[in-house]
Amino acid sequence: MAAFEYEAIDFNGSTKKGVISADTARLARRELRRIRLLPLKLEPVAQKAGVARLRHLGWLTRRRVSASTVMLMTRQLATMVSASAPIEEALHTIGLQAEDKTMRSALMAVRASVMEGFKLSDAMAQHAHVFNPLYRALVAAGEMSGNLGVVLERLADHLERSERLRSKVLAALIYPIVLTAVAASVVALLMVFVVPKVVSQFDTLGQGLPLLTRILIVVSEGMNTFGLAGLAILVIAAAAFVLALERPAFRRRVDAALLRTPVVGKLLRGLHAARLARTLSTLVASGSPVVEGLGAAKGTVRNLVLQDAVAEVASSIREGSSLSAALRRTNVFPPMVVYMSSVGENTGRLDVMLGKAAEHLENEFESFTSTAISLLEPLIIVAMGAVVASIVLAILLPILQLNSLALL
Repeated sequence: MAAFEYEAIDFNGSTKKGVISADTARLARRELRRIRLLPLKLEPVAQKAGVARLRHLGWLTRRRVSASTVMLMTRQLATMVSASAPIEEALHTIGLQAEDKTMRSALMAVRASVMEGFKLSDAMAQHAHVFNPLYRALVAAGEMSGNLGVVLERLADHLERSERLRSKVLAALIYPIVLTAVAASVVALLMVFVVPKVVSQFDTLGQGLPLLTRILIVVSEGMNTFGLAGLAILVIAAAAFVLALERPAFRRRVDAALLRTPVVGKLLRGLHAARLARTLSTLVASGSPVVEGLGAAKGTVRNLVLQDAVAEVASSIREGSSLSAALRRTNVFPPMVVYMSSVGENTGRLDVMLGKAAEHLENEFESFTSTAISLLEPLIIVAMGAVVASIVLAILLPILQLNSLALL
């Protein structure tokens, strides 16, 4: 049975859109007429998705469903599966109420594949733009163990924690960036529009200007003359840097440099290690072998140097090494992850120990970012105040100098 997206008119003349399942397009039209809808357009979901992928180019082909949408869908699917609802009925019900069109189309297409005899994980593999390798690996583990509902609940919890951590990262980065941008904009406006009008009055003084005032005039004239060109160069350089990051060799060098940075490197190691430990904990608890879990968890690590380290760990385990020994040999992961994985292997509770390591690293990251933001905000404000005070002082010095000469 296939899924079709339709556009139809009801007997009141209103346009209706949705998804309907049927063996053929003819049967789909017949079903629409049975429910008193006149079909105007009918397209197979899978075909439409394929055409869309061919039609879009560049970054458009990498469009993804939001993490919150996937998390909500997973929670709903876990609830229905745990309540003994058939997979195809659960997918149909969730798909009908999904607001995201991409998610709705994917769910209906997955339902059609499941009804044709595909396993749920295999059906989801046909829609990698919605269900990533980690998601499919957990679903496959749930199908193999016979505890799909429990695994889906665990997956929903994992997605929720990952989204919470991602939000913290964005909050930690966005606030100082926005504050710095506002401060820089205020200073630029003063230098381009206010300072030239004020300092033009100093030409009539007929005396030498203070050093700070001369520096201000030079900077202001430079920004007026070369400001747009400098801004264009910065934009082009930023675009070139982003494009260069698409090349693995350049991206690997940048990632290695970031890891060597004193404070940022430690923060990045902890953040990626927390993601890896949390993902691997969820996979192991769901019944996936450690090697397969590492392969799926590798996608959650964005740093290419750390990705190579994860691949090296998986290779060592295939050769007979333990997880803790393989992690220790890479010398890139925090000692907490190595120690907790060793304890987990010795006690037979690897999933629990990895979860505790992830929780510790996440708490450490949250504490660090909170402290950094609390310190960075006054530093930016003080720096902006110092720059503005320097501009005001450079303007006032010639006036004060003139008043002193007048008193003499």
